[in-house]
Amino acid sequence: MRNLFLLLLLHLAANLVAQDTPVETTISPFFKVDERQIVETKWRYTYATHVESNTIIHQAEEDYEYFLHFKYDYTYEQYFNGQLTKGNWSLVNNELFYRFKHINKFIIATINKEKLVLEFTQPNSKGNYQYHFIKVSSQEAPFIKPANELPDVNVDAINLRKSKKPWWAFGRKKKKKKKAPIAPQEQETYISIELIGGGYYGGIDPVLRDYIQIKNTGRLIKEFKSVQNGLVVTKKDISRQELEAFAQYIVDQDFFNFERVYDCETALCQKRKQLKPTPIPLRLMVAYGTRKKVVSVSIWGDDNQNMQYVDYPPALDNIIDAIQRMAHRIDDSYSAKK
Repeated sequence: MRNLFLLLLLHLAANLVAQDTPVETTISPFFKVDERQIVETKWRYTYATHVESNTIIHQAEEDYEYFLHFKYDYTYEQYFNGQLTKGNWSLVNNELFYRFKHINKFIIATINKEKLVLEFTQPNSKGNYQYHFIKVSSQEAPFIKPANELPDVNVDAINLRKSKKPWWAFGRKKKKKKKAPIAPQEQETYISIELIGGGYYGGIDPVLRDYIQIKNTGRLIKEFKSVQNGLVVTKKDISRQELEAFAQYIVDQDFFNFERVYDCETALCQKRKQLKPTPIPLRLMVAYGTRKKVVSVSIWGDDNQNMQYVDYPPALDNIIDAIQRMAHRIDDSYSAKK
């Protein structure tokens, strides 16, 4: 009888904090979430709800902070009331596997550019519950990026350049003379290449930035920044013919079938990560038409032991070598101390 009375009190208290905010309904178990909506996103918890009773059972006050960061290498960071923990995450259709307290699996009920709703079932309790999160920027999240870690990855779909109407086009319409129809021109295949990182942080003049970008226009930009020499930027133009030939070369090297992440598989490799000079991960992004691939290697390049610590396809070295050779054909350059 006493337990029944306590349950009634809890239900009454839950109804008192209920608000008009609609609770997300559970989505179909056959719904498949696009992994690109998860990777390299940061979220802040706002409130929790009980689905069946449509009540808010908890809200994040000033003294309650919970942040989530799902990283590109399938690891996550979570900041909970001053404590930072890490682990591995995975996604199967709409099932998100990561650990928070005693819960290991969540259902993604809602996800978009603004919010994330994770649904779960409490052990020894009836009904379903949902955690509601809002998306935050890196500046708003309490996660500290190590000096040797790559910048955040943008894994959204490729945004091809769209023509915009000039401001004067929204005035009065003028009659125009009819012109003979022009045969449609064949649209160029979108190509974009970015290479960043690799090597080791240390030595007499530590490298702070090593970045090469080849735009769809054929403009190649290389940025190299070290502690002593500052920033050096070199630029050149790649012909469309050469750019398309190189993109086809990348396809022929089977790049789009590579794994996304190549990391340590041996104890020696794991130990090397902790030694000086510190390895800087390498990342290569290639967009070709509707295809886009980002490949990361945790340790790339030779140290004083002249060893390859991470097992990755030899073709990756061929692609990187070709990009670097293009970058060293300098058209114009400037340097700036920063």
